[in-house]
Amino acid sequence: MLAFAANSILCRLALTQTAIDPAGFTLVRIASGAASLWLIARATGHAKAGAGSWRGAAALLAYAAAFSLAYLTMTAGTGALLLFGAVQATMILVGLYRGERLVLLQWGGLALALGGLALLLAPGLSAPDPLGALLMLVAGAAWGIYSLLGRASRDPIATTAGNFLRAAPMAAVLAALAGPLSGGGLRWDQGGLLYAVLSGALASGVGYSIWYAALPALTAARAASVQLSVPVITALVAVLALGERITPVLALSSVAVLGGIALVILGKSRRG
Repeated sequence: MLAFAANSILCRLALTQTAIDPAGFTLVRIASGAASLWLIARATGHAKAGAGSWRGAAALLAYAAAFSLAYLTMTAGTGALLLFGAVQATMILVGLYRGERLVLLQWGGLALALGGLALLLAPGLSAPDPLGALLMLVAGAAWGIYSLLGRASRDPIATTAGNFLRAAPMAAVLAALAGPLSGGGLRWDQGGLLYAVLSGALASGVGYSIWYAALPALTAARAASVQLSVPVITALVAVLALGERITPVLALSSVAVLGGIALVILGKSRRG
């Protein structure tokens, strides 16, 4: 969970304190993540030719690109809460579309979580930039789709490595197009490259590998529950590393969103 939270912190640090741009950050993050995961897959015997899918790679790139663009205008704590809320909401809504049924406790939790997101996005002094918020919601939806696509994988490390490898050339094309569209070329410096590599190779590559190694020992409800800590960790670290403030609106929204999702998970656990 620390690695997942680190992605938000590293991205925000890079975009606010170095010269790197979102397209460059995304490219370096995906490429270094692909290299790290390929090495991990080879070292652990999970390297498989043809692993992953182009759909998974496209969802991965959509998440990473929207994530980087959103953090141009959004604090790390707010971004992590929006991202996590959108991921969980996407997976719940897709489940409903596929015929899953919620009990009353779960419906109450879903309403509470959506209400928390609405509170966070409501116009006011503490509301995030509308475009940045929309981009982060898109990033969360894309990651939710990516997670759903990966559920059927029998070898998640191989699948994740394959998806990153496929996404790398796609990220290069996106970066090549982003330069002319923004009126200039890609921008980066030593600090920006370092943060992007740390995000890709460690927070993404090593972090995802540790998570997938731990998953078999966790029940589905416990695995979902432990992820509730990510926005909280991000907000607390952001206070120390970025000087951000935990506003009353962010705190109340966090309680509503995370508490609501916890109720959905609790209801699913009780049904199972």
